[in-house]
Amino acid sequence: LNLCRTANHMIRQSTATIRVCSIVAKYQNGAHGTMSQTGSLQPPHTPSAWVERFAGQVPTASRVLDVACGAGRHTRLFLDRGNSVTAIDRDLSRLNDICSERLLRIEVDLETGTSWPLGGERFAGVIVTNYLYRPMLQDLVASVASGGLLIYETFAQGNEQFGKPINPNFLLRPGELLNLVHGTLQVIAYENITVAQPKPARIQRICAYREPT
Repeated sequence: LNLCRTANHMIRQSTATIRVCSIVAKYQNGAHGTMSQTGSLQPPHTPSAWVERFAGQVPTASRVLDVACGAGRHTRLFLDRGNSVTAIDRDLSRLNDICSERLLRIEVDLETGTSWPLGGERFAGVIVTNYLYRPMLQDLVASVASGGLLIYETFAQGNEQFGKPINPNFLLRPGELLNLVHGTLQVIAYENITVAQPKPARIQRICAYREPT
């Protein structure tokens, strides 16, 4: 009898937890769209096509690092795929609708001159989009585990003709991502192109992996 009471109590607690997560997600996202288990809506959480292209090469259940995660479009993508995700940004409030034990949140401004917050940690996937802070580029490469991937996509020189960003600190130089991984990671794919969608922009992007040791 006591075992039955304990089991019923645990079921009620689990049900309550699920209801709380659902209520939080509905409150913060409104009643529009269909929500996944990670609270994502389509759009505005549509992943980068470049990231989606290579996401399947990151093993399910492995650890993924999402740098400058923003609203968490790639955090949500990899959580939905079964990965554990470490999400970093200076403001993580746009992840508040996500209820997942596989999500680790690190709220920090990476551009304050402080040391890399994940020194020594390695990830099967390191994801960066629409973000460039050159002092930490080597830290990103070092965070790729043996057999892991770096998937990077951001604006490049030449984007000035289309609009922001125009600051050279936020624009990759020609071949900069290739130079970044040279001698450390093996290049799977690389592009330095002008895209039309979601808006005209000059983009540089790479997918590279660390050979297993």
